Order: sequence, then C-alpha cells, then structure tokens
Amino acid sequence: MDPTLLIIDDERTIRLSMRHHFQKKGFRVVEAGNAAQGLAAAAEHGPDVILLDLKLPDLDGLATLEKLRATHPDAAVIMLTGHGKIKDAVAAMKMGAAHFLTKGADLEEVDVQVEKALERVRVDREVAYYRQRVAAEGALPGEAPSIRELNRLIDLLAESSNTTVLISGESGTGKELVARAIHGKSARRDKPFMEINCAGLSENLLDSELFGHERGAFTDAKTMKRGLLEVADGGTVFLDEIGDMPGTVQPKLLKVLETKSFRRVGGTRDISVDVRIITATNRDLAKRVAEGRFREDLYYRLRVMPLAAPPLRERGTDTLILANLFVQEFKALLKKQVKGFSKEALAILMAYSWPGNVRELKNLTERAMILCPGDLLLPSHLPAELQALAGTAPPLPPLPAEEMAEAAAPSPGGAQKKGEFARLDQMEKEYIKQILAATEGNRSQTARILGISRSTLQDKIKRYRI
Repeated sequence: MDPTLLIIDDERTIRLSMRHHFQKKGFRVVEAGNAAQGLAAAAEHGPDVILLDLKLPDLDGLATLEKLRATHPDAAVIMLTGHGKIKDAVAAMKMGAAHFLTKGADLEEVDVQVEKALERVRVDREVAYYRQRVAAEGALPGEAPSIRELNRLIDLLAESSNTTVLISGESGTGKELVARAIHGKSARRDKPFMEINCAGLSENLLDSELFGHERGAFTDAKTMKRGLLEVADGGTVFLDEIGDMPGTVQPKLLKVLETKSFRRVGGTRDISVDVRIITATNRDLAKRVAEGRFREDLYYRLRVMPLAAPPLRERGTDTLILANLFVQEFKALLKKQVKGFSKEALAILMAYSWPGNVRELKNLTERAMILCPGDLLLPSHLPAELQALAGTAPPLPPLPAEEMAEAAAPSPGGAQKKGEFARLDQMEKEYIKQILAATEGNRSQTARILGISRSTLQDKIKRYRI
C-alpha cells in the first residue's frame, strides 16, 4: 500500500507543489492549511510521514509537533521553516522531529529526508511489533520441538547476562530475533542492543564501526568517533555473519571477549566496556577454522553457548502459525483488512520447502497482501512456483460452520459470509486427522510428514481429542 504523507502548511502553493511531486513518486498525499486541520487529518488518515510548517496561523508549529508526537508517536515529522533558526531546529529535534528543513531546500533534499524518515518508520514499526510479541508471549512463536527447546535455552541464557552466544542457522531463520529475545529477557534489557553485519562492511570500516577511531587516525577521521562496543556499554552487541569477519579484526574481538577492553583505531589507551557479545552465522565455522579462514581460539571463545535456529521446512505446522502472525503484522503496516489465507493457499504453504525460511514466508505474505484486493489471500496471490504446488499436499478439509473463524475458501461470487473462517487450531486439528488417515494411523510416519516429534504429535492428538 502507498505510504501516506501529510503536509501541514498555510501556504497553498507549497502544498500544491509538494502534493504534485510526491503523488508522482507513489505517495498518498493529504493536505492541511492549519494546525487544527492537520491534527484532524492525522487522526483520520494515520500518516507515515508529516511535513509540518513551523509557523501556522492558529497554533505554533512546535506546539503542533508536541500534539502529533503524543497522538501519532510512530509517524515521522519533518519540520519546515522559512527562516531556519538553529534554536528552533534544536527545539524541534529535542521534541522528536525526524529532521528540519528550510522551505528553500531543493525537492531532491526533501525527497532524501522523506525517504529516510519513511524507512526509519518501517524499521521502528517492525522492531516494535517483534518486541511486543516477545514481551507478550515470552517466547518465539511456534510449537515445533526445536522451537520449544530454543525458547527454553533463551530463558536460561537470559538469566546469565554475560555468557557469549553463537547462533547458527540458514539465512532467513530468524537469528537476529533470537538475539533480540535473549537481550530483551535479560537484565540488560534496558540498555542498548547494537547490531552490525560483518559481511556488509569493508575491513577498515568494520574496524572503525566496532571500535571507533581517534581524530586523525586516517585521512577522513576529522573527529573522534565512538564505536558500537563503546555505545553499547551495559547492553548487547550482535555481530551477524561473524564467519565473514576479516582476519585482521578477529584478534581485536578476541581481546574484547577476554579482557572486556579495546582501543579505538589510532588510540593509545584501553577502554573498558561491559557488553554481552552475541554472534550469528549461516556458515560452517568449524570448516572455516580448518581452512585457516577463522581463528580457532576465537571460534571456541564465541561458542560458549551454541544455539541453532531451525529451518522452516523442519517446523511442520509452525508455517501456519507464522503465516497468520505475518498477516496480522501487515494488516497494520499496509492498512488492509485481510483476514488470512484461504484453505487452499495454506495447503500450498505447507507443501513448499521454504529455502528462504521465515524471511521468505514474511516477504511472500507481504507480496500477497499487496496483490490482494479483497479480504482473503488466495493461491492466485502467491508466486507462480508456489501455485504450481497446488494439489501436491492434502488440502485442508471443509470445516463445520460453527467452528469457523479465521480462514476459509471464498463463497460464490467472491463475497464472504459470517462463519466462513476457520480457527488456526481447528485447521491444524483437521490437517493432522487427514495425515493420520493417509498413513492409516501410523503416528511415527505422520509425525515425520508434519515435521514434529512423535511425543509432540501425541500431545496434539490428546489436546484435540483426535
């Protein structure tokens, strides 16, 4: 869905030019000529980004900003002014404005700041969503035995706030979410969680980002800079793709693990920090050690507590649980009233092998919801390679009307009637019954098909009274 931009400015020509410009770039634009109209428009449309004039006829721009921050804390507000006084800019930034621009700024500069603000809004909303889920449920979503065991270990590690953790798993399995869960449940939860991808930066830049640098340490080092380790003091540093860390940086990280101290690039004194190090990799670190591409002493120091994030294809009906969670997430982000996947679409999701794991499922759900004009995600909204799987897995059976609540096939003519949506637990029950029937009651074989242990299957059979 197109992002919503609200322009609050008493100059009509500025509103019209901004509206025309941003509509061409795919934004849904709403205008307001004063603070009262702007506050009403924000309440009605829930904007993602707001361009707010500092001088309005009915209310000061800073006072308007304060009201907007109170009622729409997840929206990014960019202040506009014809004067550009430093004290006004400082005041606005202190009150939570994303940026401060003069009205004479080029549209290209406005573009850059609006896109930056929009990206920050999206990231903040996603992080807030997962934080709320972890806080509310106290666990990563899913019922597969591997996820239950992972949640148990996360709880244990949360009690020990200093233990170094190495999370392994295929790309897209949610290793960062595991790291955030450990941090969020630990005594360090109120301190920073800083992350960096070791594969995404050059050797020198990674060195500077992690450890910081002194002024004059290299050509562009015009000022002193604190690194992530220093900024995260008291909290957690998450190093993703640790297997790709350059060899010259590895001994410096080893020193941090052993002495809790480091030197900035170009520095001469040790800086002590209290941080927990959590790392993640989708590579075979033991193999990289054998190849001489990763330090053996660092490897063993990192894997004090190894965790494994399981691939989605081994998590059985967790696919249905996660698909439903992503629908709920994107309902808010995309402002759509989609109720869920149809039974036929869910059967396809269960038949797919998910090489991209949870990330692929999330991206697919977002794509399907963007393409969906109604309130039900159908097989036609899935990528062609998934549509080709239709009929390769047992379809989810029709359910009694009184047990319907959240997902079903569309009624004739595309209209949905009350009572045509099945609860997720009921769908799981019926799916298990169907696999049991197909295997002639062989519970071991059924458990293998579902991707769960026999004991978990027994629990589900008992719980659902199958």
